[in-house]
Amino acid sequence: MLLRVTDLKKSYAGADGPVPVLRGIDMQVEAGQTVALTGESGSGKSTLLHLIGGLDTADEGKIILEGREISRMNDAGRAAVRRSSVGIIFQQFNLIPSLDVAANIAFQARLAGSYNTSEANALAASLGLTEHLRKYPEQLSGGQQQRVAIARALAAKPKLILADEPTGNLDEATAGEVMAQMLALVSQTGAALVMVTHSPRLATQMERQLHLSKGMLA
Repeated sequence: MLLRVTDLKKSYAGADGPVPVLRGIDMQVEAGQTVALTGESGSGKSTLLHLIGGLDTADEGKIILEGREISRMNDAGRAAVRRSSVGIIFQQFNLIPSLDVAANIAFQARLAGSYNTSEANALAASLGLTEHLRKYPEQLSGGQQQRVAIARALAAKPKLILADEPTGNLDEATAGEVMAQMLALVSQTGAALVMVTHSPRLATQMERQLHLSKGMLA
């Protein structure tokens, strides 16, 4: 089992006291598995993804990734796990504007000490980015920027990819193309993928679908 989440709870401070977001999440993800996480806006999908990725801390519960309980780690420990084992793809792309496409793709892999030029170039080629490697993010379309974000996440060879509405800012045709490319590459690398999406059509392309409602998984 690659990922195990047990009785995960998270609340945020509200004007009248704590507001529960996650009320006891249990889930498991096997190596190489693809999982869609659906639910209404505000149901806690992004919160759950951020907790799994070590970007935030839970109030209660356990998150165990590759046998390591990241829910008990400090900031430095969680950051080390992200560098070595987790790739994150955001809806807003989160590319570094001062770096060109090639440097953006290399960024996470260099942090992880796993950068390989030929593999990065092959990733870029498979995503149609070869002719854009010396361009900067502002010179790219939204679809091209998201492809760079996907390449950056995969270049570090993570065991787990977390994608938060990765096609949410793209038109339907571009979203379909980017999604197909991402799933093909994830399959080739053997990484597991947990993806937040509002799209039933995209969710059905994943091996499993989990629905989050009122802080609980169904």
